Amino acid sequence: MALEACGSCLSCLLIPLALWSIVVNILLYFPNGKASYAASYQLPNYVWYFEGICFSGVMILLLAVILIALEGSMFYRCCQSESCNKTYRSFISIVLALLGVAFSGYSFIIFSLGLIQGPFCNSSGGWDYIFKDTAGGYLTDYSSWSRCTEPANVVEWNVILLSVLIALSGLQLIICFLKVAAELKRTLCGTYSGFVQVEK
Repeated sequence: MALEACGSCLSCLLIPLALWSIVVNILLYFPNGKASYAASYQLPNYVWYFEGICFSGVMILLLAVILIALEGSMFYRCCQSESCNKTYRSFISIVLALLGVAFSGYSFIIFSLGLIQGPFCNSSGGWDYIFKDTAGGYLTDYSSWSRCTEPANVVEWNVILLSVLIALSGLQLIICFLKVAAELKRTLCGTYSGFVQVEK
């Protein structure tokens, strides 16, 4: 019952998460607060996938707005009966929530792979992914972070921002799963109730 009642709350929670995802992903383009590295394409390859801006950002934001509109009383009635209208809205909400699962899940995977791969930085051997063969081991080997000489503090910058993006996309994933569960419960229970009433 609580899950159903909080369906609209779940959709509203996606909006700030999507906005934060866009902001944090944009910050990845300016390591150490400088735009010169983006202009010269000296950024990690995963940054150019735009997953934080497009998928866990704009796409999740659009899905949240549509879901909120579907839950509003002004939604266009596609059927003659109220029960049919509610079932149709729940079906669309399930499809949209599943898309949200796909978008946020994709972003979660890419952010995690980016964190494991490490930053693209300049070292004694030139510009390269110097931590790519550590399988994420560099995350606990703080002494190795000094191997990246340019951009300054790029390892800390990437680790913090990617960790935040992983958390944001993970929360989006959980919320979308809960939304699917809530709508499935609402649809199945509502359909069952309708069948009981017809039989009576």
